[in-house]
Amino acid sequence: MTKTKSILFWFLAFLITISSAIYQRVTGPTYPVKGRVNFDGKLITYKFERSHSSNKNYLIEINIDNNVEGILYWKRYKFDQNFKSILMTNNNGLKAELPKQPPAGKLEYFIELKKDDKKIFLPEDKTVVIRFKGDVPDFILIPHILAMFLSMLFSTRAAFEYFSKEPKLKFYFLLTIISLFIGGFILGPIMQYYAFGKWWTGFPFGFDLTDNKTLIAMIGWLFAFYKIKKSSNPKVWVLAAAILMLIVYLIPHSLLGSELDYSKIDVK
Repeated sequence: MTKTKSILFWFLAFLITISSAIYQRVTGPTYPVKGRVNFDGKLITYKFERSHSSNKNYLIEINIDNNVEGILYWKRYKFDQNFKSILMTNNNGLKAELPKQPPAGKLEYFIELKKDDKKIFLPEDKTVVIRFKGDVPDFILIPHILAMFLSMLFSTRAAFEYFSKEPKLKFYFLLTIISLFIGGFILGPIMQYYAFGKWWTGFPFGFDLTDNKTLIAMIGWLFAFYKIKKSSNPKVWVLAAAILMLIVYLIPHSLLGSELDYSKIDVK
């Protein structure tokens, strides 16, 4: 393989990897809800978080003039029947706090703005669900993200070996499997324990999609390695494993993630 061709393959692999990471992030259930609305002749911008530390209340702030009244409505997700209301303070902007919840606890909320006979809801046509989680140390979080990113990068780079006359299949398999194992099966469970108090919530213990898709990616690559030794055309199986991993990575992060069942704990 020429040096130019190798550089091109690495560039394309990086481009696909970073694009899939961005797509996974912005389509996931923890990505903030953002929007702009016109109210009383003024443009209001808002940003509502959908993931927050379980060690502190979540402060909601909206930059708006002092003549507007704001009411925060919230309830425990899939548990409370009715919304509770909190009158937001208005001092250089509307402010109110959602009470902190145990790890994996979720709250459903929205805001009503009122002025004279006018009112509007934020968001306009839905509620926001926020999940609380324990704080994960940076020395666990950063290596986990890096290892998972590298596993996707190496996997995608391996796919381009399909177009090489002398493919380095075992080399890229090792890079992929090592980074995937470290990120998904060592650092991943540690991070999960810090955040939600459990090491593994995928198969066979639960339905956590993040854990399960990591497991599927690993099985796909282990099967590809078996085919590298047995198949007359191993490049096809490496390409298939890489495509499977890409599909897995395109599934939004934290979808069907850990969720506290309030009915099983002592709640007020």
